[in-house]
Amino acid sequence: MTGWLKARPALSWALYDWGNSAFATTVMAGFFPTFFRQFWSTGVDGSLTTYRLGMANAVAGLVVALLAPLLGAMADRGGYRKRMLLAFSLLGIATTLALYFVGQGQWVLAASLFALGTLGFNGGIVFYDALLLDVAPARELDRVSALGYSLGYLGGGLLFALNVLMVVKPGLFGLSGPAEAVRWSFVTVAVWWLVFLLPLMLYVRESSPTGTGSGESAWTAGWRELAATARHLRAHRVLLQFLLAYWLYIDGVNTIIKMAVDYGMALGLESSDLLGALLLTQFVAFPAALVFGRLGERFGARRSLLLGLAVYAAVTIWAYFLSSALEFYAMAVVVGLVQGGVQSLSRSLFGRLVPNGKSAEFFGFYNMVGKFGTVLGPALMGLMALLTGSTQASILSLLLLFVVGGVLLYRVRSGAAGVAVT
Repeated sequence: MTGWLKARPALSWALYDWGNSAFATTVMAGFFPTFFRQFWSTGVDGSLTTYRLGMANAVAGLVVALLAPLLGAMADRGGYRKRMLLAFSLLGIATTLALYFVGQGQWVLAASLFALGTLGFNGGIVFYDALLLDVAPARELDRVSALGYSLGYLGGGLLFALNVLMVVKPGLFGLSGPAEAVRWSFVTVAVWWLVFLLPLMLYVRESSPTGTGSGESAWTAGWRELAATARHLRAHRVLLQFLLAYWLYIDGVNTIIKMAVDYGMALGLESSDLLGALLLTQFVAFPAALVFGRLGERFGARRSLLLGLAVYAAVTIWAYFLSSALEFYAMAVVVGLVQGGVQSLSRSLFGRLVPNGKSAEFFGFYNMVGKFGTVLGPALMGLMALLTGSTQASILSLLLLFVVGGVLLYRVRSGAAGVAVT
C-alpha cells in the first residue's frame, strides 16, 4: 500500500496524457481533417479547404506559442499550475464536445471550435509538463516522463481504435452511418479527457509558488519575470543551446507526424492503409517510449536522443524510396519505436537544465519552441517540392533539421547546476 501511495502522484500525472492524447489522435490527426473536408467545408475547391484548416491550426498554435512563457511565469509566481491546467483542459473538453452539434456546411464554427480545442490542448500541456518536476525526483525524470508519453500513446490509440470501429461498423453501435459515428467520436474524446483529468487534480500536489499575491499581482509579476528571463536567457548558455537544437529536430519530428498522411496520399496509398499505419504507430510507441526511458537512465538522455535522431534521419532517406503500403506500415513501426522516446527524453533532459523554482516559466519557453517547431519543416518541404516538382524529393529537406539539430544536441554537455548531461 505504501508503494502505491508513493507512486500514485506520478501515475495520476501520467494518466492525464492517457486522457488528452485522445484529442491528438482522434480529433487532430484522425477525423477532424477528413470530416472538415467532407462535411463542414463542402462544395469548395480542395485547396481552399486546406487553407481554412491550416489557418485554424496556425492561429491556435501561434496564440499558445506566444502565451506559453507568460503563462508559465505566472504559474510559477502564483502557484496556479493545476488551476491553469484545469482551465485549459476544460476549454478543450467543452469545445470538442461542441463539435457534435455543428451542422453540415458550418465550417466557420467548426474551425473556430477546433482552434479553441487546440488552444486548450496545447495550453494544458504547458502546465502538465511543468508538473513533472513535482511528481518525480531527478533520478526518475526519464522514467516518469516516458511513462506519460507511453500511456498517452496507449490511451489515445485505444480510443482511436474504438472510434475507427464506430465509423467502419456504425450499426454495431446503433448509429445511422459514418457521419454520425464521427460526431459521436468527438463526444467520446471529451468524456475520455475529462475522466482521466480527475486523478491529476486529486492526487498531484504542486510545489510552493515562488511568489505570493493576487491574480493581478501574479499577472504583473509574470510579465516582469518573463522579460527578465528573456533578457538573461543568454546566461543559461547550455539551456539556450538545447532549445535551439530542440527547435530544429522537433520540427522534423512534428513535420513527419503531421505530413505523413498527406505524403502517403500523394503517393497514391489508400486512406484505410494510412489510418491503419497511424494506429500501428500508437501501439508500437507505447512500449517503445518505456524502453527509451530505461535507455535514458542507462546510457544518458542525450545519447539516447542522438540515437533516436539518427533513426529519424534514416527514415527520411527511406521515405524518399517509399513505393508501397507494406513499406508505409514498416516505416510506421520504425517511427513508433523512436517517436515517443525522442519526445519524452527531450522533456526530461530539459527538466534537468531548468533552474530551481522556474519550472513552469522555462517549460513555457520549451513549449513555445515546440509550437513554433511546426513551421520550418513544412516550409522546407514546400519549397523543395516547388523547386523540384517532386513530393518525394521534398521529404529529404528534413534531413537538414535532424542533422543540424543533432550536432547542436551533441554539444549540450552540462546542466543548469554544472552537472554533466550524457
